[in-house]
Parts: sequence; structure tokens; C-alpha cells
Amino acid sequence: MNQTLAENDAVLFIDRKGRRYLKLLRRGQKLLIRGELGADEVIGLSEGSRVKFSKGETFLVLRPTYADLIPHLPRAAQVIYPKDTGPLLIWGDVFPGATVIEGGVGAGAFTLALLRAVGPQGRLISYEVREDMANAARRNVRDFHGDAPNWELKVRDLFQGFDETGVDRLFLDLSEPWRALEVVARALRPGGVMVCYVPTALQLKETVDAIQAHSGFGEVESFETLLRHWQVKGLSVRPLHRMVAHSAFIIVARRLADDAREPFAADALVEEAAEPGASDEESNE
Repeated sequence: MNQTLAENDAVLFIDRKGRRYLKLLRRGQKLLIRGELGADEVIGLSEGSRVKFSKGETFLVLRPTYADLIPHLPRAAQVIYPKDTGPLLIWGDVFPGATVIEGGVGAGAFTLALLRAVGPQGRLISYEVREDMANAARRNVRDFHGDAPNWELKVRDLFQGFDETGVDRLFLDLSEPWRALEVVARALRPGGVMVCYVPTALQLKETVDAIQAHSGFGEVESFETLLRHWQVKGLSVRPLHRMVAHSAFIIVARRLADDAREPFAADALVEEAAEPGASDEESNE
């Protein structure tokens, strides 16, 4: 990436108190925070420079990291925050070149992360039922990712089924993901990973119960992430009073091959039959 700030870059202006203001550099436009500054005066500067607005206040200018960007992303609904994005990508095992389906895009926060993770050789197909959300995601991908020829956004109800089959990974950010298990099973390849993201314990139970009852999935696990920042200032080293606690539950499952249905049923019968002998042997030791 170029070290100098360019036209259409997203940048953060950070004041002396650490407050952050996300702006896009458009030639001929004025940037307004407390005072004003022409975008043309920022374009061409080295990233990490300091600039002064018309009222004399100085700001540090940096391109945002993903963690910086998401809390400031233009949106009309809650987004998946960075503390969950990392675990979603790692437990979902998203890799460069993967074919991934995203069910429910919202403002496109997780879409941005998936596009980075699959890389230019991968493919991302997103399904969103609401046109307004789809438009918001398109704008945010355009403004904060750039051209994405490997991304396709389909405005339709995914419960009617996916067009794709044999995909590597599939993510569901829906209120009722358990209703989509049949269409997910048809789209996901054997060994593929499904990840669901739900905010409440009732949704967690409903989803996990449905996955465990479905013969096409196995290796189910669920968890949440908690994030606590620390203050390190002179001799004061302590956790901050506020932390980012529960946001949602992450549920992960693997797609099983069609000939692997009920794989351990016979083994369980064998183990039960062998238990008396095993107990006698253990008692003799």
C-alpha cells in the first residue's frame, strides 16, 4: 500500500484525547470536524502526519485498521464487531481462495472481513433479503474496500435456497438460522464449515438443538468472546472499568458426507456390550 494518502482513501482524524473521526478524502471537498480543512491539503501527505484545522486544533491522520473502521462504519443496524470477527474467521477456517456464502449482510462489516480473508482468488456470495441493507453494504464495500469483482450480492430470501453448491464455508447472521439447515446442507460441501451468529441464549439453544438433530452436520461447538482493555499509564496498570462483554454466540458445525450419517451408533452398541468385561479387567488391576 502507498505510504502517502490518496484520493478516495478512508482516513481517521484523531484528536489529543484519542477521539476518532472517520472521513473519506474527496478532491474539492472540505472536511468538517471542529473547523474545516480541505481534502486536497491532506491528499499526498504521508500516513501518520499531523494536520491543523481552521480553528487551530491539530489531528493525527491515519488510515483505519479494520478494528478502527467497524465502529465508525455508516450503518442502520448493529454490526458484527471486531472482537467477534477474528473468532468467526478462525473457527470458520476462511482461507485465501475459498468459496464462501454469507447469509445476511447488514451494513457489510463482516463482508469486508470476508473479502480480505478469501483474497482476490476466492469468491464471496452474499444473500440479503432487504434492499436497503444491500444498498448500504454496496456503499460500504465501495468506499472502504474498493472494487470487488469476486463478490456477488443477491437480494433474495435465502430460505428459498442457495444457487451455489460445493461451497467451502457458509456464515449465517440471521434471527432463525435453524430454519436454513436444509438449504445450507445442500450448498455446503462435505467437510465444509457452517458458522451461525445469534445474540440470545434462546436462539443459541434452538440452533444447536436443530443442528444436533440434523444428520447432515456434526462436530458442533458454541462459545462467546469477551474483550477487556487495560490501562497502562505510569504506575497505574489495571483493567478498564468498562469492557466489551456479551455481543452474540458463535456456533460452528461441520458438514458430514452423506454416507457418514449416524456414524457412531454401531460403535456405541459395541462399547455397551464390552463394558462388563472392561470393568472386570479394571477391577483385577
